Amino acid sequence: MRRLKILCAVLLIMLFSSAARAVQYVDAPPLAKVISAAVEEVKPAEHVRVPLITWGGDEATIFANGNAARTAPDSIFGKKGLKLNLAREDDFKKQIEAYLKGDTPYLRGTMGMVSMASEVLGRDPRTAPVVIYQLTWSNGGDCLAVKPGIKTVKDLKGKTVALQAYGPHVDYLAKVLADAGLSMSDVTVKWVKDLTGTAETPADAFREDGIDAAMMIIPDGMALTSGGAVGTGAEGSVKGAEILLSTKTANRVIADVYAVRSDYFKSRRAEVEKFVNGLMQGEERLAELLKNKTGRMKDYTETVKASAQLLFDSPAATADAESLRADCEFVGFAGNVKFFTDPNYPRNFLNLREQTQNAFVKLGLLGRKSPLAAAEFNYDALKEGLSNVAGVAVPKFDSAKVAGVIQRKQQQDRLAEGELFSFEVFFQPNQNQFSADLYADAFNKVIELASTYGGAVITVEGHSDPMGWLQAKKKQETEMALGQIKQAAKNLSLSRANAVRESIVTFAAAKGVILDESQFAVIGHGIAKPRSGMCGDDPCPPKTEQAWRDNMRVEFRILQLEAETSVFKPL
Repeated sequence: MRRLKILCAVLLIMLFSSAARAVQYVDAPPLAKVISAAVEEVKPAEHVRVPLITWGGDEATIFANGNAARTAPDSIFGKKGLKLNLAREDDFKKQIEAYLKGDTPYLRGTMGMVSMASEVLGRDPRTAPVVIYQLTWSNGGDCLAVKPGIKTVKDLKGKTVALQAYGPHVDYLAKVLADAGLSMSDVTVKWVKDLTGTAETPADAFREDGIDAAMMIIPDGMALTSGGAVGTGAEGSVKGAEILLSTKTANRVIADVYAVRSDYFKSRRAEVEKFVNGLMQGEERLAELLKNKTGRMKDYTETVKASAQLLFDSPAATADAESLRADCEFVGFAGNVKFFTDPNYPRNFLNLREQTQNAFVKLGLLGRKSPLAAAEFNYDALKEGLSNVAGVAVPKFDSAKVAGVIQRKQQQDRLAEGELFSFEVFFQPNQNQFSADLYADAFNKVIELASTYGGAVITVEGHSDPMGWLQAKKKQETEMALGQIKQAAKNLSLSRANAVRESIVTFAAAKGVILDESQFAVIGHGIAKPRSGMCGDDPCPPKTEQAWRDNMRVEFRILQLEAETSVFKPL
């Protein structure tokens, strides 16, 4: 989470800007219609310009460059013979213009941003982008803030959402809508010019009447919701506002990447490979420094001050630099191999490219799908200087604590709180096996959601048919007998939910996808929540065969438990 200092700065900006004037909304036509810069050859320079953006992942680039804007000779990049000039540029349109004019061969953004630019960049084969590296996943730095009445993503249907034009959150919104069975056409989008720090941001728009939700960075979301709780209406917050979803939960939505011009990649491939290997080494050695910063405080202080200078124009902004880094997850060598080469990984390069481009075409941000290639490196040749190339999967959650939280919610009938998405699968009477042949579509959906929302808990909730209990009650069976039937139904529903979970894990493993079993919480409701409803304290008798069959189901619920921080295992 960002520190109090950032929140205070954001709050002051919001208070003064909101009093000045209304937000000026903008149009967001395809970048191909906005940018007309002519394509030029990459200009020769002693130091190759490499763009940065204000994001924690870029601190690894700064570290690899010797904690300097220009490459230090004894740095990771310097020892490879690279000479770079790191320059922050958060205006993506300006980045694109510099790229087209040959001022830099590199482009720095999210997969969504690069996808948005693919049409304009692909007009000339020289500038067709080649994505060469994934730096990070956003893991807490971005959020969706909503006003009262919006409790799940499905509730966004028919609502108005504020977004930065051409910014990092367009594909974020498109993805969460799609996972809720909606599309961008189900919401009205109001575009704003800036992401944060001015009077033309999603946070400023959120304060206005007629805006129901907004995608923003987490400091803005925290300020609007009274520190991440519920907005009180005081101190710049919006009364009743909440954070519906952040990338702490949706931690595989926003991928930050580097791309390079196609002509430069072809003519200077060896140099680009050195840059990529240097980034990998930079991430690995920065991680080592962070683990041992107490013993290397001088090195750590130098690193943080350099990042503060290059990302915030002040070496004193160390808390800001540290908080930026805390909101991202570096992927390193193993993550890049997975992202670019694993065809079974639901959040791989090809899948993100297709999802983002399809969404942008429908939204009108792209006139058409355009080429966006990956480098197709030989990753064995990129292991030089690395000590951690395997990547170790560890459980994300404390299963016992998750079970405790879920049990409390179940007892208080509060399982729907924090729900992001839900769907059901149905089974036949006396069915105990759940084969992939019958449930492949549902299982694939679970794999996709588990891979995208790695910070969410997925409940697998079994429900049983109440007919046996109702018939026994009609025969006036004893309370003990009725209790035994109810408990048997609960046990059966739990057993079926467990069988479904095991079938999904096995199905995923057969596809080469390893699911984190700690992410799943199994619940047996028995006959307590029949689809046919409750008549007083008893289940309502099903009136049709279909109503009877609808009670025999397993429900999947994707829950955000960010407030329950104890359920997460420490890194």
